Amino acid sequence: MTQHDTTTTLKRFYEAERAYIAAGGPGQADFSPLAACLSPDVVLHQSPDLPYAGAWHGPEGLERFMGVMGRLWRSMEFLEQRQLVDGDEVVITSRVRFTARATGRTLTTTIVQLITVRDGLLHEIRPFYWEPAAVAEICAPQTDTHLP
Repeated sequence: MTQHDTTTTLKRFYEAERAYIAAGGPGQADFSPLAACLSPDVVLHQSPDLPYAGAWHGPEGLERFMGVMGRLWRSMEFLEQRQLVDGDEVVITSRVRFTARATGRTLTTTIVQLITVRDGLLHEIRPFYWEPAAVAEICAPQTDTHLP
């Protein structure tokens, strides 16, 4: 694939993701435009330190992942994004502001994603969060540790 083809695939994926979330996500929106951007054997690897840890396999796995994200986050605002494309391999750096659904707290942080694109489809996604412990913390409801 050329750099242009890879960039076009990513643009199509992010537009489908934006439309899916804007339409209400799981249970509310059609996942098929997103699935059309994914290889049948796509894998999303999330750090064990995150509340959505693990490997999410296939378009069905990514749809379940989007459901978990929708339950955890009230909003995810991409403040800036940069793509470095080398054939099928892509590095994306993003500055993101998360707002947790359970706590209402926000976190602005950096995520770096390593993505493999082949034949116009995403095959592998490996996000790296700058502050995984902070991500987990703002999702967890606060407990009162103040003693009387």
